[in-house]
Amino acid sequence: MPAPAGLTEQLLAGPIVSTAWLADRLGSPGLRVLDASWYLPASGRDARAEYLAGHIPGALFFDLDAASDGASSLPHMLPPADQFARLAGALGIGNDSQVVVYDGSGANLSAARVWWMFRTFGHRAAAVLDGGLVKWKEEGRPLETGEPLVEPARFIARFDRNQVRSLEEVRRALADGSAQVVDLRAAGRFAGTEPEPRPIPSGHIPGSRNLPYTTLVRADGTLLSREALRRRLAEAGIDPGRPVIATCGSGTSACALLLALDWLGSTGHSLYDGSWTEWASRGMPVERSEQP
Repeated sequence: MPAPAGLTEQLLAGPIVSTAWLADRLGSPGLRVLDASWYLPASGRDARAEYLAGHIPGALFFDLDAASDGASSLPHMLPPADQFARLAGALGIGNDSQVVVYDGSGANLSAARVWWMFRTFGHRAAAVLDGGLVKWKEEGRPLETGEPLVEPARFIARFDRNQVRSLEEVRRALADGSAQVVDLRAAGRFAGTEPEPRPIPSGHIPGSRNLPYTTLVRADGTLLSREALRRRLAEAGIDPGRPVIATCGSGTSACALLLALDWLGSTGHSLYDGSWTEWASRGMPVERSEQP
């Protein structure tokens, strides 16, 4: 059944939607809401258990670990297109569906990654809920428990190679200056003064810039205004008019920058999917210092 008139246009107007927008459209045919919460093991949080205990009505749980390439030794690598297509279809998502993704971090830790995955597999009708579950709860909006039933759909994934960069492509970009490499990890991990959550050294890719993903949102978890985002980028030495390759620990929080750049209307950027885990575990050069 097609989405209601006007739904597609409003979603495609930008990469984010407000809590009020979503509240007005819950239950609309063709709209799928995904809880894509994910947390580092040290956080002590169980994303799926939290989902079952209370989520936005009708939302389905998107398991980021299950949606990763199980054949890779690296965490959260993009899965093959057919694997992603099966997962999306099992969640009742077809190529005509409108997808709204959120997480419970309050800072787009993982929702932006799932938004990016849908974009990378050719599905442009996807957006992130601005402020996520934290803002939804703070506004006293309804929650439901358990897991709703959904009728499977057919999803065809079309991989866009331009969205992803390999280790060698990152090295070339740094050598020839063709792209800015921006690391979204916390400043201490970037500087090498705080440990990584995985058994690898901390530090950063020589020549990369640091922009912690948590600095891209306001206190309520919503994205900074466009003016404030531009200032934040400038302060970090990043030019949104030039290609950006985003990186982090495992290619998850880095997508928060790709979301913010899209919100600014800046396109042509990509993700280093292997991110710091691949770089550090492959014995590549490591720099340890604060960003100037």
